[in-house]
Amino acid sequence: MPFAINETMGAYSELLMLLAAGTYTVAFIAFAWDLAKSSKALRAIDLKAAEAAGASAGVKVPVAAGVGASAGAARGSVAAADRVDSHLAGPAGRAERPSSSAAKQAGAMSAAGQTADADMRYAAERRVPARVAVALTVLGVLIHGAGVVTRALGAGRVPWGNMYEFLTTGAFVAVAVFLLVLIRRDLRFLGTFVVGLAIVMLVAASVAYWTPVGHLVPALQSYWLIIHVSIAVMSSALFTLTFAMSALQLVQSHRQKTIAAGGGDKLGFMRLVPSALSLENLSYRINAIAFIGWTFTLMFGAIWAEKAWGRFWGWDTKEVWTFVIWVVYAGYLHARATRGWTGTRAAWLSIVGYLCVVFNFTIVNQFFNGLHSYSGL
Repeated sequence: MPFAINETMGAYSELLMLLAAGTYTVAFIAFAWDLAKSSKALRAIDLKAAEAAGASAGVKVPVAAGVGASAGAARGSVAAADRVDSHLAGPAGRAERPSSSAAKQAGAMSAAGQTADADMRYAAERRVPARVAVALTVLGVLIHGAGVVTRALGAGRVPWGNMYEFLTTGAFVAVAVFLLVLIRRDLRFLGTFVVGLAIVMLVAASVAYWTPVGHLVPALQSYWLIIHVSIAVMSSALFTLTFAMSALQLVQSHRQKTIAAGGGDKLGFMRLVPSALSLENLSYRINAIAFIGWTFTLMFGAIWAEKAWGRFWGWDTKEVWTFVIWVVYAGYLHARATRGWTGTRAAWLSIVGYLCVVFNFTIVNQFFNGLHSYSGL
């Protein structure tokens, strides 16, 4: 006998999802405020460093906004962007008053497009807006988690039986993974993008994919649902993080090339973000983990298909696109490891892989009929 549907718990779940989206929105604003405020503070440090360097040399050094103290240094190697001076040791950007000699170095480093260091460790200086943003994100994920749990209690099953439930659970896992990584690495520069994507996912779930709490269709009433979909959700959450990092990598790469060519730095907030190479390396490692998860998603899906329909593979549209995603990310890992596909090419391939994930979830689920038509719409 199926578990009785508790519509009251379902209503509570929808209210909690709304509250979570509201909390994430405030956190998003706080993360954006942190980027803007930190960018302004860094520019002020540049101006002081340039003035100190000019005073020690007995000349007046003009400094363009966001460019730094030395235009000649701007044409230096982009590799200087991977290093950081003591006044910006890590994404937290500690704002120490530079000495005369440190001022000269700071001015030269900033002109070369200084970014946060590759270690992504926390610095001593506490950025209040960033701390507020993280606290709000923690509050939001707790509310969000309560919404996922109440949805499960209302349905009497795991809460990922349709597109609405997969999307809300996926957004929760993406933010939760982001917060877990924050324990060891200062990835607060990703907060605006990760929380922003979570807001988009929750809004899309509520507006486009809302489904009342209900029972699973017979084909999904299997323990394989827990195994197969849970791994797919986790892998998709990791792909979401690498998508954000790859997008930032493209922006950072363009910025570094512009500065190296002698152009001005119009994206000062990107100095809180590690260099393009650092972003690429971290994205590659996370994609490798997510790819393993997606491999198990494909394998367990085939085993489940054999249990349900008597065959491992049937060229169903959903099966095909799940395999396409696997091929794209396999190509990304192989090309970067053995063919030297680094830089913007690797970033674009990572982005294409995530776009395939989005296409598989939205277009394939809604507009392609098949054995996997369980959108609930």
